[in-house]
Amino acid sequence: MPTTCLLCEQPDETGSYLCPGCTKATRVRLEGLPVLYRGLRALLAPASGVGQGRTGKGGPAPIPVSLDILDVRGPGGMVGLLESWVDAVRHDRGRPEPAHTGSPEVRVGRACGELLRHMPWIAVSWPEAGEFAGEIRELARSVASMIRPPAPERGTRVGNCQSVDVSGTICGAVLWLAPGEQVVHCGWCGMNWPPATWTQLKRWIDEDVKAHSAA
Repeated sequence: MPTTCLLCEQPDETGSYLCPGCTKATRVRLEGLPVLYRGLRALLAPASGVGQGRTGKGGPAPIPVSLDILDVRGPGGMVGLLESWVDAVRHDRGRPEPAHTGSPEVRVGRACGELLRHMPWIAVSWPEAGEFAGEIRELARSVASMIRPPAPERGTRVGNCQSVDVSGTICGAVLWLAPGEQVVHCGWCGMNWPPATWTQLKRWIDEDVKAHSAA
């Protein structure tokens, strides 16, 4: 009898709580979570070679890492969420519930492995499958974004830098007006273009474009 997948909410001809696509995606996420967890370890080390500016004496030391990363790697983070689902599955299946022991990294791997073994039953027979798969999806996305943060918005493209060096060569690098900034800065030659210069800059850019078009 067709049902609706509890994760993607699309019709499912198999009659399961999770459709085949969402079942496979959840398995892939569970397989990847231990790798993502280990990947966060490198982000716990304070960055070196930065912070050369002046600092006040006697003030509190800056937090060297993101609190979100500490939360995910802490006892109540990834390992806590995964083990709570392990416990729920064990309870509903009437399985033994031994204590969770070992380092957080070991426990994350063990919990993911156990949940993967239960996936055939979860997808077909467990009414909590949708909520479970949704939390696993959000967890994987959240941790992946910490390891691979989205690229910063570049802003508005202005044109090509018209700064001229001592040899008379035009820089030509692409200029961007970054979000919230009032001065266009060339990341190649270091030239700054404040608003008072924009009219002249546009004129030079237009002349440069015309010259290249005629060439």
